Amino acid sequence: MTARIRVGITVGDPAGIGPEIARAAVLDPRVTAVCEPVLYDAATDDGVPVVPGVLSAEAGRAAYDAVTRATADAMAGRIDAVTTGPIHKEAFALAGLPWRGHTELLAHLTGADEVAMMFYSSRLCVVLATVHVPLSAVPRLLTRQRVEATLALTAAELPRFGIPVPRLGLAGLNPHAGEGGLLGSEEQDVLAPAVASARARGLDVTGPLPADTVFRQAVDGRFDAVVACYHDQGLIPVKLVAFGEAVNVTLGLPIIRTSVDHGTAFDIAGKGIANPSSLVTAVALAARLASGRARECHERGH
Repeated sequence: MTARIRVGITVGDPAGIGPEIARAAVLDPRVTAVCEPVLYDAATDDGVPVVPGVLSAEAGRAAYDAVTRATADAMAGRIDAVTTGPIHKEAFALAGLPWRGHTELLAHLTGADEVAMMFYSSRLCVVLATVHVPLSAVPRLLTRQRVEATLALTAAELPRFGIPVPRLGLAGLNPHAGEGGLLGSEEQDVLAPAVASARARGLDVTGPLPADTVFRQAVDGRFDAVVACYHDQGLIPVKLVAFGEAVNVTLGLPIIRTSVDHGTAFDIAGKGIANPSSLVTAVALAARLASGRARECHERGH
């Protein structure tokens, strides 16, 4: 318990603001006070130069390589957690990579079966049942099995965040949570049975509830987390009430991974004006989670 927690920080897409905020974060006293930061830079093959703000396959591949190196080190125990800078999904695609985000890539790299994206803040915590998919694909992907797995994973992971018995709210997919089937059948056919199954297993879950009110209820303290059906349904309220404070956490991984709540910001890349606060907050949370895990292992005699 005397060794310092080591948090790997990847810079993300080197054409974005990631390198700037990562280099600021490793020197920030809020970071160095809680961990030893380890920077994973993104170098292109053969030293191909990256132009700030310009999309390229080389930048996408470099960002991918940094994530794979950090993940391998975390799996081997050489670092205690990973905090990732923002990647650009189009750059990944240009590089021929099949993953559309860190969540899917990290599940592949670690062999995790069930993962979920959570945005954690003191005011609002949201977990996504589906992530980087077209809106038109959400009803097909939003199966009872997927919703049940997301609810179970959320309930199992939140105790690490100081919430021993999580109270979960499930957002409906359709307006007014389907209005008894008048505005859509997913609530009756998929979401309500998933909630019933979760409650039968002892989880404190309420829903499906209208999405236009459930997030407000969570902010007011009724729920510890809201499970949203799709990406923007969950991220719009989070970024409205906690932008810059919320931390992206991947649930279900064998390693600890956190990230920023913003993108590559190509419009300001290379201008020296990017704010590293979100990355600093993400690193601090990673260090806190890693310290908790180390403490648990120590108490168990491992």
